[in-house]
Amino acid sequence: MSKVAFIGLGVMGYPMAGHLVAHHHQVCVYNRTSKTAKLWQQEHGGQVASSPGEAALEADFVFICVGNDDDLRSVVYGEQGVLSGMAAGSVLIDHTTASAQVAREIAVIATQQGVGFVDAPVSGGQAGAVSGQLAVMCGGSSEDYSRSEPVMQAYAKTTTHLGPVGNGQLTKMVNQICIAGLVQGLSEGVAFAVNAGLDAKQALDAIGGGAAGSWQMHNRGATMVDDEFEFGFAVDWMRKDLAICLTEAQSNGSQLPVAKMVDNLYSQVQGQGGNRWDTSSLLRLLPRIDKP
Repeated sequence: MSKVAFIGLGVMGYPMAGHLVAHHHQVCVYNRTSKTAKLWQQEHGGQVASSPGEAALEADFVFICVGNDDDLRSVVYGEQGVLSGMAAGSVLIDHTTASAQVAREIAVIATQQGVGFVDAPVSGGQAGAVSGQLAVMCGGSSEDYSRSEPVMQAYAKTTTHLGPVGNGQLTKMVNQICIAGLVQGLSEGVAFAVNAGLDAKQALDAIGGGAAGSWQMHNRGATMVDDEFEFGFAVDWMRKDLAICLTEAQSNGSQLPVAKMVDNLYSQVQGQGGNRWDTSSLLRLLPRIDKP
């Protein structure tokens, strides 16, 4: 049992922090919207802090799960940031999907204070967070990872140490690049099935156990056929992630033609008012005989 802080109670952080309580850790949370933190406390117990730094006081581990690089910096630095409250020997674990650059930046400053750092973005979506079945991609020293891994098991299906700080974020970029092309391909397949006069759900069931099967097909195929998108991983978030991927690609010489194309398609979804639709809403850009 450890004393931990959790900063950021969004759709991912809220259940992740709850799993830490369920695994008998002492948990203190901070969220920018205090109402959400109080609701979390009513559901799970634990403590609520008025600032990130207060939450981090005396914590063995501090977890962060916020929106982007700027959000991350806002809760790490300054008089009320987590580093103001963390003691030497503690470890900061960041679950935000952010840039590798900001991970390395924070690691340098944390190390100066004797604080360990692990960049640990996750995959599995809200459903994975709720069920405690996330895949966690970790960058950091072997020592910091080894200390943090047993605590992360509270909400992880798998955790993988991928090398130095930044490598967790780089691996999450690989994840998002692969998903982008996959979701577009799935959208085209669903639209084709409908236009060909097939029972699209039956067709997806038929191919789901073969080479075409994927998490997206099994978890989003039926809702795509039903034109349901008011849930899941928002288009705005995916565009934020793809922007990180495309920026990193420029610096390492990679070419991402499909990711760039899909990012442009998501901008069209946003133009239809789909900012908060699930990423599978790419289907709405394709003509279907059942959707004039």
